[in-house]
Amino acid sequence: MRELKITQENLAERIGVTQGAVGHWLRGGREPKLRVLNQILVEVGFPPLRMVYPHQLREDSAAYGDSAFPGAVTGADGQRYELYFRYPILRWDSLDETPADAGDCQSSDHAALGRGFWLRVESDAMTAPVGLSVPQGMLILVDTGQSAAPGKLLIARASDSSAVVFRQLIEEGGQRYLKPLNPTYPKALFTEQTQVLGIVVQVLLKL
Repeated sequence: MRELKITQENLAERIGVTQGAVGHWLRGGREPKLRVLNQILVEVGFPPLRMVYPHQLREDSAAYGDSAFPGAVTGADGQRYELYFRYPILRWDSLDETPADAGDCQSSDHAALGRGFWLRVESDAMTAPVGLSVPQGMLILVDTGQSAAPGKLLIARASDSSAVVFRQLIEEGGQRYLKPLNPTYPKALFTEQTQVLGIVVQVLLKL
């Protein structure tokens, strides 16, 4: 807005709201609806947001290719549009269930290769004193189409347990382990029977 010399009053007049509403948005006190947000983006020279489910891209392999999804597409108007995707926020005890409806969702710019869903971290097992840390309360985006490899964060379940855990996969002395980032928690052996439910591909602070 500064670069374009657009004042709060100018913007409010262009999109048909009060100057007070614009002030609340700029201060972070309130959030505009998606329709209004797109109006704002257009007024300041950006393309509008477009929400897309990953399966919509898979169904159009002729346009997007068979092996990868683009981060942006060209619309009929010749403009480039960034792609955003909506994934459901699931409970830890419902990962084996197919949600009856989308329920609460959160958007992301990650196009899942498999099933995508968010989980809210419920323990401090991945809270580290230094370095990589994923504290309790954070939202983590899980992609079931990603492959497990040392260093990656994953959602897993041991063959002899119904408990689902969030851990980092590591390799030491030729053996793989599920390691918590919190050193007060023990690591567990990762075997061929360990069920990998998905790989964490994004972390989001959701208040």
